[in-house]
Amino acid sequence: MPADLRDDQENRLQNDSARRPLPPRSIMPQHGGNSHTTTTTTEGSSNINNRDGGGAARNTVDGARTDVSNTRRLVKRYRVEVAASASSVLSTLTTFPLDSVKTRMQTYKYAGFLDCVRHTYQTEKMRGFFRGVTAPMASITLVRTVSFSIYQRSKYSYCDWVKKNFGVDVMSHVSARGSYPNFWSVATFGAAGATAGSCITLIACPFELTKLSAQVSVLMADKKNCPKPESHAIAASYQNKGTLKTFGNIIKHRGFMGLYTGFRLHLLRDTLGTGTYFMTYESSKQLLTTLGGDGTHSNPLAVLVAGGLCGIVSWALIYPVDSAKSIYQRNSLMYSKGQTVEPVKIAFFQRNMYRGLGVSMGRSCAVNAVFFSSFEFLKKRIKAMDEHSHTSGGGSGRDKLLQ
Repeated sequence: MPADLRDDQENRLQNDSARRPLPPRSIMPQHGGNSHTTTTTTEGSSNINNRDGGGAARNTVDGARTDVSNTRRLVKRYRVEVAASASSVLSTLTTFPLDSVKTRMQTYKYAGFLDCVRHTYQTEKMRGFFRGVTAPMASITLVRTVSFSIYQRSKYSYCDWVKKNFGVDVMSHVSARGSYPNFWSVATFGAAGATAGSCITLIACPFELTKLSAQVSVLMADKKNCPKPESHAIAASYQNKGTLKTFGNIIKHRGFMGLYTGFRLHLLRDTLGTGTYFMTYESSKQLLTTLGGDGTHSNPLAVLVAGGLCGIVSWALIYPVDSAKSIYQRNSLMYSKGQTVEPVKIAFFQRNMYRGLGVSMGRSCAVNAVFFSSFEFLKKRIKAMDEHSHTSGGGSGRDKLLQ
């Protein structure tokens, strides 16, 4: 019987049974054609209902499995971004007090690290060490994701350009067993890092300005730290405000473009710093792989050393630029739009431009130790989760290739 005719017959039988209630089976006649027809109708209706109910249940289960599979596939595909975002939040939160002390030492004079810590705790308690933490926490996911994404794309683009124009295959050289960093690998990774750093400045500058304002707001409100009496009211307006209110306060006094106060110094710092950061990380990782043999990339100690080293080297190079940026931004927050703010010169090898360098290096080691350890751990956990799902029967060939 054709499928459409069979479906019509089943629908009619189901409708008849719904309109005409049947007598109980115990009192139905046990002989005659009508009894057979009625029994068949009841059983057919029950089978149809069971089939429909089973199909709905299967559809629900299949839909849930599809949702889980799609989510797992997305997490797997973007596991670098997921791991980087979560690790950045964790590393920022755990090391933020050191960043706060560093900023205070850059912008105001203290006898040393312990003096800054003691003064901050006495005047502001523990809250003083976490002032402004909301701004970097809010921007950390976007900045990290964009930075890593641009770096990866730039790295392969520059490697292709070098191969095309100079015949040097940088990626093959780096991947070769027993290889050491050379001019082309260092230059390519540095250029890719500088590209990423220059791009993320557009996103990071307003958030970092807000963070700095929160970190030094109590110190700015002190009259003895104000250059002019009329600037005290402006400086005091930044005290004890959250991230959004600080954004609004900056726009109120300096206009929307005031959020990009110190942008040129910030751009210079991030371009040089991020270029040096990735160049040092990739090169030291390659060196550690060669010296340590196979499996060094998965060695927690190797990850710790490469991450800590790249942070120390980059901060040692750009610290005077960062100090000039912080001082200029601090000064600008005490003036309204249109008022002249004296520029701050970048002075290398001058002692006052290196205040808090030790704290920054220690913080950088801690940040990168937490970040890269968490980053590698989360990536492995996501991959293990995917492998478990594939072993259980899920996944496709494309999923396996993406691992």
